[in-house]
Amino acid sequence: MFQLLQSGLNGTGAGSYLPVVIQIIFAVGLVAFLMVVTHMLGPKRKTTDKLQNFSSGIESHGDARHPMAIKYFLTAILFVLFDVEVIFFYPYAVNFKMLGWNGFWAVMLFVAFFLCGFIYIIKKGALKWED
Repeated sequence: MFQLLQSGLNGTGAGSYLPVVIQIIFAVGLVAFLMVVTHMLGPKRKTTDKLQNFSSGIESHGDARHPMAIKYFLTAILFVLFDVEVIFFYPYAVNFKMLGWNGFWAVMLFVAFFLCGFIYIIKKGALKWED
């Protein structure tokens, strides 16, 4: 088995994916094993309290479709947008020596676009909470 793994790592064919396939098989097998074991060993008492729908203790009243302020959604979307943009800095941080000055100027251009977007949302008042 070990020799098969070593020979698969040197090639460029399908054998080089053998360690990944083995890892996926082990991961799926572990999940399946744990689900079966917890189902077999877990308690099986079904009482009326357990079968009722869960509520947080607050009595529900009125319609659930009442209007909600758009500021919550706008803040969430902006957070996701800028969070994903920051993720793009990671490849540059890993390969900054190899990328050289061309990579540096590309990242500076990216930062400029990033700051333009940030200044735009600040000027539009997207982060102000006053209603």
